[in-house]
Formats: sequence, structure tokens, C-alpha cells
Amino acid sequence: MLYDTSPSATILDLARKLGVLRVRDLTSRGIHPEYLRRLCRQGLMVRTGRGLYMAADTDISEHHTLAQAAKLVPHGIVCLLSALRFHDIGTQNPHEVWMALERTSARPRIEYPSLRIVRFSGRALTEGVKEHVIEGVTVKVTDPARTVADCFKYRNKIGLDVALEALKECRRNRRCKIDDLWRYAKLCRVANIMRPYLEAMSA
Repeated sequence: MLYDTSPSATILDLARKLGVLRVRDLTSRGIHPEYLRRLCRQGLMVRTGRGLYMAADTDISEHHTLAQAAKLVPHGIVCLLSALRFHDIGTQNPHEVWMALERTSARPRIEYPSLRIVRFSGRALTEGVKEHVIEGVTVKVTDPARTVADCFKYRNKIGLDVALEALKECRRNRRCKIDDLWRYAKLCRVANIMRPYLEAMSA
């Protein structure tokens, strides 16, 4: 069987494998961006953001902006309100992608999607972080218990009511264990803040 190995066919194949495609994904393979522009004119590829492209027949999920953000900032971690939305916890529907970065890393210079950056370091940057695949892109997201603890840590930014809603819904729907909540509460140094609520739920 003969396979089409033309640059255009390679781009379409890459787009389906990677989900979200960047120009650098092509140039690193020796493919000129003009082939990508031709595919866009033909309606086979679509531009979904600055420097981001997808195959026109790709199914776009409700978490499309998370895939875009992760493609542009692969070392970032989706957290706080965006993590709540991803896990379908609470009623938050942020218009920005909340993303955690290491304290010393440079702030990403991207226009879209809009990012809300917070800074983590040490164990806080790695514990309770899981990888998910969205539209072919690997996206790092804090797990439910870790997300709840982060919400208490950043309660002054997002509101204590949001943190409490997340905690109550997590426990009501058994999305996480009390032991995990305690562990992350200590990691995020909010054990004293969360203690009365966790003890009330454990009673």
C-alpha cells in the first residue's frame, strides 16, 4: 500500500496526532509554514489561536482552551478555578485559564488564551498533579483534593465561598478522601484554616 508522504499529508497527520499544532512543530521537521497556510486556505486546517492550528475535522471539546494553554506553556499546571471547571466541581466558569508556574520561570507572552498566573515551588509544584490528554495534548491539572487545598490557600483571590463550595461538593460527591484533603492542606499550609470544616465533615 502506498502512503502519501507529501508535506501537506504530514501536517494533517501531525495535527491529528498532536491535537493542537504549532508552526515550530513543522519547522523542527523541516516543513515550510507555507504548506500550513495552503491547507488553511483549502479548509483542511483551521487557526484556533495565535500560532495554533487544528485539523478542520477535529472535535473541539469544552476544555479546548486548556489544550491551547498547555500547548503554549507545556510546563504550566492548570489549577484553581480552571481545575475546578475541569473536574466539574462547583459553579465556577472562569474566562481565564488559571495556571501555576515555578516561581522563577518567566511569564508567558501570549495573547490567547488569557492566563491567570500563580506561582508554586518545591513539592507544591509536583504533588497532586495529574496528566490528562485533551484533544491530543497532554495537560497537567491538579487533582480534586489538591485543587480544594489550593482554593483555600488563594481564598483572598478567589473568595472563601468558592473554596467552601468546592470542599462541600468534593465530599458530597466523594471526589476525594479526607486523608488526601488533610495532606494537601498541610502541604499548602492551610491546615488551620481548613481544620474546622474538615472536622465538621468527619464528625
